[in-house]
Amino acid sequence: MKKIIHIDMDAFFAAIEVRENPRLKGKCVIVGGPPNGRGVVSTCSYEARKFGVHSGMSSYHAWNLCPEAIFLHPHFNLYIKVSHQIREIFYKWTDLVEPLSLDEAYLDVTENKLGEEDAVKIAKLIKAEILEKTGLTCSAGVSYNKFLAKIGSDLNKPDGLTYIPPEKTNEVLFPLPIEKFSGIGKVTSAKLKKKGINNGADLYKYELKDLIKLLGKAGNFYYYVLRGIDKRAVITEFEPKTLSCETTFYEDNDNLDELLIILKQLAERLSKRLKEKGIRGSNLTLKIKYDNFELITRSCNTRSFIDEASELFAYGEQLLIANWDNSRKIRLLGLGISKLENTETEEQLLIPL
Repeated sequence: MKKIIHIDMDAFFAAIEVRENPRLKGKCVIVGGPPNGRGVVSTCSYEARKFGVHSGMSSYHAWNLCPEAIFLHPHFNLYIKVSHQIREIFYKWTDLVEPLSLDEAYLDVTENKLGEEDAVKIAKLIKAEILEKTGLTCSAGVSYNKFLAKIGSDLNKPDGLTYIPPEKTNEVLFPLPIEKFSGIGKVTSAKLKKKGINNGADLYKYELKDLIKLLGKAGNFYYYVLRGIDKRAVITEFEPKTLSCETTFYEDNDNLDELLIILKQLAERLSKRLKEKGIRGSNLTLKIKYDNFELITRSCNTRSFIDEASELFAYGEQLLIANWDNSRKIRLLGLGISKLENTETEEQLLIPL
């Protein structure tokens, strides 16, 4: 049986800012764009979360919810430096580390460098060393698979530690609100609730074929994890599935000529990133966020693997024109390339050049 730990730092960016400036302790700290601009919240302190502020929210909306908040520009170089410190602590125990972002990672400690058999003890020691060396707290989930470990790290935040053994799987998952399941976002959660599926127990009642019909391929995944089965390994090396670039405008834009100029700049940025990584793609995705925050994506398969800015722009241009609505203003424009031929969430269009 595997021994998996999921470590998730507590309000990582905001916690670092408070560490650097102790006068911010106990205050509503929001890291991201200014409230009078077009930025979004990267993260926020737990004090701000009590007002309903969360990551991904527009800074303006966050300010309306929490007018007393202190908005700080992110210092990513510092966050990366601290993240590297934390990963060094992980690697003392195991080389089987799968970073998910700067502030969270899976660790497989089934066979670890220090020969410690108790995974809960390892998690406690990791938490203590992170606190000692960085002054930051984290939450840990410990279980026999990745899904349950990640669920566990979120149950007792901040500074929590939750162990989920096999016999406790149903006890933990059945009462868990459906929106708390890893990978289930707002759209899917709303869809499930319309079907009367509000928690894990409700989802457990569905047969495999019915879940697949309801959720597509993800139905297969949730059917098995609800029964304690998740055979995914901790992956230490992997290729990115998608590369993308996007920009949020200072003012909403409905001028097609200007948008095409911006799209060309995005294509040049994306081409540079692709070439730096030695990657080409065969599926292009255009991302549009309108002034009412409605988000759409449109994609097309290219005739061959591409990485040149001119080709990226050519396909992106036709996607934008094909989906142009001159009655609506655009807030954000993005361009991405992937090796995947299809995704379940995007409308596929075959565009001949």
